[in-house]
Amino acid sequence: MASCTSKGLIFKLKTPRFIFWRQTHFNSRSTGCITLDRSIINHPNPEISCFAQKGFSQITNQYTGKALHGLCIMGLVNLNVFYTNTLINMYSKFHEIEVARYVFDKMSDRNESSWNNMVSGYVRAGFYEEAFGFLCELIGGGVRVSGFFVASLLSACERSGDMLGEGVQVHGVVLKVGLSPDVFVGTSILHFYGAYGFASNARKLFEEMPYRTVVSWTSLMVAYSGNSEPGEAVNLYWQMKREASGNENTYSAVISSCGLLQDEFVGYQILGDVIKSGLESNVNVGNSLVSMFSGFGYPKEASFVFRCLEKRDTISWNSIIAAHAQNGLFMETLTLFNEMRHIHNEINSTTLSTAISACGLSDYLKWGSGIQGLAIKLGFHTNICMCNTLIGMYSDGGRTEDAERVFREMQEKDVITWNSILSCYAQDGNCLAAVKVLVRLLQTRKTINFVTFTSALSACSNPEYIFHGKTLHALLIVSGLFQNLIVGNTLVTMYGKLGKMAEASKVSRMMPRLDEVTCNALIGGHVENKEPDEALCTFRMMRQREIPENYITISNVLAACHLPKHGMSIHAYTILAGFEFDNYVQNSLIMMYARCGDLDSSNYIFSHVTDKNIVAWNAIIAANAYNGSEENAMRLLVEMTRAEVDLDHFTFSECFVATARLAMLEEGQQLHGLAIKLAYSTDCFVINSVMDMYGKCGEMDDVLRIVPKPRERSRMSWNILISAFARHGFFEKATETFRRMIGNGIRPDHVTFVSLLSACSHGGLVDQGLSYYNSMTKEYGVPPGIEHCVCIIDLLGRSGRFSEVESFISEMPLPPNDLVWRSLLSACKTHNNLELAKKAAENLLKLDPTDDSAYVLLSNVCASSAKWEDLENVRDTMVFKKIKKKPACSWVKMKNRLSTFGIGDRSHPQTGQIYAKLEELKKLITEAGYVADTSYALQDTDEEQKEHNLWNHSERLALAYALINTPDGSDVKIFKNLRVCGDCHSVYKFVSKIVGRKIVLRDPYRFHHFSRGECSCSDYW
Repeated sequence: MASCTSKGLIFKLKTPRFIFWRQTHFNSRSTGCITLDRSIINHPNPEISCFAQKGFSQITNQYTGKALHGLCIMGLVNLNVFYTNTLINMYSKFHEIEVARYVFDKMSDRNESSWNNMVSGYVRAGFYEEAFGFLCELIGGGVRVSGFFVASLLSACERSGDMLGEGVQVHGVVLKVGLSPDVFVGTSILHFYGAYGFASNARKLFEEMPYRTVVSWTSLMVAYSGNSEPGEAVNLYWQMKREASGNENTYSAVISSCGLLQDEFVGYQILGDVIKSGLESNVNVGNSLVSMFSGFGYPKEASFVFRCLEKRDTISWNSIIAAHAQNGLFMETLTLFNEMRHIHNEINSTTLSTAISACGLSDYLKWGSGIQGLAIKLGFHTNICMCNTLIGMYSDGGRTEDAERVFREMQEKDVITWNSILSCYAQDGNCLAAVKVLVRLLQTRKTINFVTFTSALSACSNPEYIFHGKTLHALLIVSGLFQNLIVGNTLVTMYGKLGKMAEASKVSRMMPRLDEVTCNALIGGHVENKEPDEALCTFRMMRQREIPENYITISNVLAACHLPKHGMSIHAYTILAGFEFDNYVQNSLIMMYARCGDLDSSNYIFSHVTDKNIVAWNAIIAANAYNGSEENAMRLLVEMTRAEVDLDHFTFSECFVATARLAMLEEGQQLHGLAIKLAYSTDCFVINSVMDMYGKCGEMDDVLRIVPKPRERSRMSWNILISAFARHGFFEKATETFRRMIGNGIRPDHVTFVSLLSACSHGGLVDQGLSYYNSMTKEYGVPPGIEHCVCIIDLLGRSGRFSEVESFISEMPLPPNDLVWRSLLSACKTHNNLELAKKAAENLLKLDPTDDSAYVLLSNVCASSAKWEDLENVRDTMVFKKIKKKPACSWVKMKNRLSTFGIGDRSHPQTGQIYAKLEELKKLITEAGYVADTSYALQDTDEEQKEHNLWNHSERLALAYALINTPDGSDVKIFKNLRVCGDCHSVYKFVSKIVGRKIVLRDPYRFHHFSRGECSCSDYW
């Protein structure tokens, strides 16, 4: 406030912190300016005393500035162009952009700085569109476009996040007015393209620049680093060293890139350059070093750098908190957060966001909610960055509804907000919701980046969403983001998960370059789609192009090795490449040798693993279960608990698989009890594994008891229920369950139709099965796999429709494999089709000359057809090639005792009682009308000997033993490793009626429930 009287001039300048006044006398007839100038020069406030030289540029308090402006309006100070330009700048600084514009409009004389200050003011105040509109005024006024003006406009386009088109227009103006050679302008354009993810455009511009400064190099490094191409940023640094020396921003950019790249060797090299440059104590460089060591997974080293910093700013604290949060050190993160609040005494939205990011696990969500409460208290709850992190936290914690609530309540949303909710839906597997969000984002006409598309593409990894995935691919091409490396890698991954490896390979060929992520996605895709040869070819290509591999590469390649010669070669390369001590690679080696049938090597590698974490234990348990060492797998579980390693749902899943394969019901029940004790009873993976175990142990009542309610069932739960009904011969219930699954809005997948078609095959539902097969692709978009084709061949073959079988095989969308020919051969045995059996066996032996099943099934067909000479030829061939038939074995488990029986076995302690019981049963069922079907005796002997041989079958010995050792009236449960023979099936029916007991027999294909002389399979199996 200013007042003027005849006696003097009184200034009264009011600020929030002080009030000062000064009285100066002057002659009313004089101009007063000289007297006032002298009083300003000698003023105790340095912001005022330098006014004559600096104008309003040094003013930090808006009330002081307004008072001086008032003096100028009164004419006590001559307000020339220089003072007016600084006045515009001052009002812009205080975000009073309308006043600044008013001052600008009232200027009678403007120079280049006037226009620059005004556009800079718009940018500073966040009026980005107005800044761009100001360009039109400048051009319309015939004023020359300056480099500073262009840089300010590009800064506006960059900060807005959705002014890509406007920025490109500014670039066009630069070319038109001839400012492109200006290194300052060129660097600004380069930075603009980098900010929008167009690193290739920035690089092209950089290469065309006649002059480059360290700022130009640094801007391009930042562009590559921000575009998730840290390797290019590091390469650029090495090139720059030949032309220029780096500054603190250069080192900050390249150090951050090393952290993203996780290249420790290069990181330490650049650390050496930093020390030589003397910038190691610079706070910005120090902050970047903290972030780099965090990226390496070295929070201790990051803490060392942090503690050595002489000066720590808020970014320093945020960086060290982030270092611990990113490495999963939850308690340390909260400790540092608390320390920062008490020592640094200043936190911002980034601090809170970083602390919240450590709370994504479900166990820590309550802490995240507490920090959210603190954010509300401090007034940060409307901060966009803060809200984005909250969406991420709730998404990681599996609370999609809470993430949606935060998203809905946000008044302002940036591109990261939209990307975060897209990522949430992607993690939740909700493709439709993700696509709807993307459509809403496109309707807002905000600029989207490559992260937006990668999140949306990640949600389309289910085959039923292939159309949506391809639509997004088309949008990527239209948007010009297709050349982005991360986008290309995401497309390759998506097509791999969709089973479209031809499209994945085509995308990789169209990409400007490949990195290890691309190759890992290709190799992983080939492995998932059972294309091991293509996976190995991709690895060879990777080595030829000298693309560096990482532990993920090695793990994926090992997963492609099913032959010892390939696996051992990759193992040797692993040692040469220095990955043999990596935990992930060691676990992959354990599984690789297990798949190759070399369980001894798997156990050897496990014994030499120094850090036996939960993943290693799960791997060795799975390896033993995979190779038929189920009992050893259970022993390892006991060792794991003794080693005080916490079990997880993978541990339980593998162990339930082991108990299911051996039908170890009691062990499975104990394991189920342990899962309940450890609070895994509600885990969907564990529930499904328990259901599968009970189903394979013959306990359908338990399956139905624990299956989730229809509205709560996952697709896997529905699949297991359908499979269990099919396995137990309840075919109508299996198809009814499928209809209920569809009615509850669950789309069937590949596994659903395998179970459904298998049920139709074993139940003789030929027409229904063919109908399901046809609708599989047409109605549900599930492409036919080899398993579906095998089911159809089995379906038609069991019913004797061999002409249709042959036509189907010739028209199959996939080349026939061993399963196809083995299924056909089995059907030929059922119907004694010797000629077709020979053809099937011939094709089967072409694929694997050592396949014993081909010889056994063919010999059985010969025996059933009474072609004894052909039978002898087959058996002679087996002897010559040293191929042995897998012996039949049946077993009965009672309490802790397992009794096994082979053909004609007499090694059991109760052998006398067993054979006596068999004679008793033989007499009883013969009196009841049983007549032996000697066609199942596969030797060329007399009828009496054939019948005698049939009564030596392992399943009959097991039946006699079970009847002796179980109470009258109780159920009997027997297991066999091979398909039950037809005559034994008849014996079981007769016995169930005579003894009045329910008998359950499980073979590798299904359960037979015998009761009152009938079987659940209705004699069709």
